[in-house]
Amino acid sequence: MTKLLTLKHWQLFGLLVGLPMILQLITIGYMLTGSNLTFISTAFPILLILVMGLFFGWLYTLGTSLHRKLPKTAKMNLTKFKIFVFIPLVYMLFFSVFMFGGIFDISVGEHPNLAIFVLIIPLHLFSMYCIFYCLYFNAKALKAVEFQRTVTFNDCAGEFFLIWFFPIGIWIIQPRINKLFDTNNTINADRE
Repeated sequence: MTKLLTLKHWQLFGLLVGLPMILQLITIGYMLTGSNLTFISTAFPILLILVMGLFFGWLYTLGTSLHRKLPKTAKMNLTKFKIFVFIPLVYMLFFSVFMFGGIFDISVGEHPNLAIFVLIIPLHLFSMYCIFYCLYFNAKALKAVEFQRTVTFNDCAGEFFLIWFFPIGIWIIQPRINKLFDTNNTINADRE
C-alpha cells in the first residue's frame, strides 16, 4: 500500500477519479439501453467497494506513514485513526451487500420501511464523522511532519479541505506527499 504514497498526482487521480468515471459511464450506458440490468446491480457495489477501498487505503497508508515521521512533541492517536478508517469501510460493505444484494427491502408496500432508516441514518452519520476525523488526522499529520512541530487546526485547515475535496486537492497534496516519501531524498538525507 505504500506504493500509493509514491504515485504521481495524475496517477492517483486516474485511479480514484478517472477509472470510476469510465466505469460509471459504462454502467449508465447499460441502464439507458436497458440491457443486462443484473450486471448493473452487481457492478455498482463492486465498483463502490473497489474505489472506496483504494481511497481509504490511501488515507490509511498516508496516516500511518506520516505518524511514523511525526516530531516527538506531536501526539496523535494512531489507534483511534485506524479504527475510524475501518468503520466507514465496514459500513459501505454492509450497505453495498445488503441494499444492492436485495436482502433489505426499503419499502413495505407503498410505504418506506422505517426500521431500515432507523438503522442506516445513525450508522451513516457516525461513518461521516469517522471520515472527517480521518481527513483531519491526515491533514494535521502532514502539516506537523512538514513543520516538525505540533500544529493546530488553523495550521492545517487548508490541507483538510484539500483532502476533503479530493479530486481538486490531490493535485496539490500528492506532490508534497511524494517529496516526503521520496526514497532518493530520504537516502541522501541519511548520508548527510
